[in-house]
Amino acid sequence: MREKVRAFLQKEINLEHIPGAVVNVSHKGEVILQEAIGNRVVYPEKAPMQLDTVFDLASLTKVIATLPVILKLMDEGEVRLDDRIGYFLPDFAQNGKEKVTIRHLLTHTSGLPAHREYFREELNAEQVLERIYKQELGYATGGKVVYSDLGLITLYKVIEVITGKRFEQLVEGEILSPLKMNETMFNPSFKRERYAATEYNEKLQDYKHGIVHDDNTEFMGGISGHAGLFSTVHDLQNFATMIENEGVFNGKQILSEAALRLSRKNYTSFDSEFRGLGWILKSPDYSSCGDYFSDAAYGHTGFTGTSMWFDPEVDLHVILLTNRVHFGRKPPILRLRPRLHNIIRSYF
Repeated sequence: MREKVRAFLQKEINLEHIPGAVVNVSHKGEVILQEAIGNRVVYPEKAPMQLDTVFDLASLTKVIATLPVILKLMDEGEVRLDDRIGYFLPDFAQNGKEKVTIRHLLTHTSGLPAHREYFREELNAEQVLERIYKQELGYATGGKVVYSDLGLITLYKVIEVITGKRFEQLVEGEILSPLKMNETMFNPSFKRERYAATEYNEKLQDYKHGIVHDDNTEFMGGISGHAGLFSTVHDLQNFATMIENEGVFNGKQILSEAALRLSRKNYTSFDSEFRGLGWILKSPDYSSCGDYFSDAAYGHTGFTGTSMWFDPEVDLHVILLTNRVHFGRKPPILRLRPRLHNIIRSYF
């Protein structure tokens, strides 16, 4: 499998679909493949990808930071899925959003639009939240799946109101530190040569190294519930181990088995895109985990070129880290991911 995976990724690198990649495959709790291939930077000069390269996780933030904290709050009796957002954020409960719940935000069924370019007005975090509070719904709550960054931005504020703590501090204390994810953080300060460079930024006159790629998150101060987290394959392997071990890491229960089991349920069987709590589930239409992963598979992707997928049927998970946006916002990653997962899953 190792040579087949390397050959596949090298071909994608040669086609300039990605600059490079770090890939991690674990089967039955054992890492059976962990490789760095290609380059972490191509422009202006090439620099090789390393196993300790730090990646902008983009929307993996949703399931590595926001989702676990919400599940932790559920374990502690602080929230329930059917709590209305307006209970915590009264200003949110307007323009048809009165009945939107935590469940709706986590399953992307709130009715909120997918995206708004707040960065064009250089809005900060509080100003972005004010816009979301006033936002009208694009469709009926609970009616269909529309993947929405706005919902996860809202959830990070809900978390802060409930706990009285800053979101990034809570993520660090409750999730990252217990999992020994010591190189996972918002607004990282590693040396420049540690990063997988993302897209060219006109204002910087440079490629982004350690500055969040997501434009809204950048103006929000680098911290949000939908994007902003940076990490390495080693740290993500720790997280994946905890998920597969029903919430246990190094003998410590980080999240309850009940919470994780709930997060993997299909809440959107009425739609062609199946959604758990935070997680994308294997769906009848396109799935980035490919054709061979079982119907029990779940995972998530990030716009920068990252992904993490689990297949509990064979006790397998795959972590793929790329910085495909270094070449701009071209779509080849949409074909790359499922084909790579097909190669890997064909061995199990």
